Amino acid sequence: MPNIKPVSDLRNYNEVLRDVDSGEPVFLTKNGRGRYVILDMEEYEKLNATMKLMSELEKGERSARENGFVKSEDVKRMLGRD
Repeated sequence: MPNIKPVSDLRNYNEVLRDVDSGEPVFLTKNGRGRYVILDMEEYEKLNATMKLMSELEKGERSARENGFVKSEDVKRMLGRD
């Protein structure tokens, strides 16, 4: 279940930070609407790595659509694994 708190709870930020675990972000609301997220540093790094990977995969897919796909046999030959 998501951990949702009003942003005003940051007055007692130590308590809010205690609730942040890896994979368990704290969502902060302002005027009853979601506004901020507090993440564990490890979770933040995983999120960034995932976004970079997805970006690189998208570049590869775009390249394949524009320039054509390489056959698996050709890849094996290029890698010297005939």
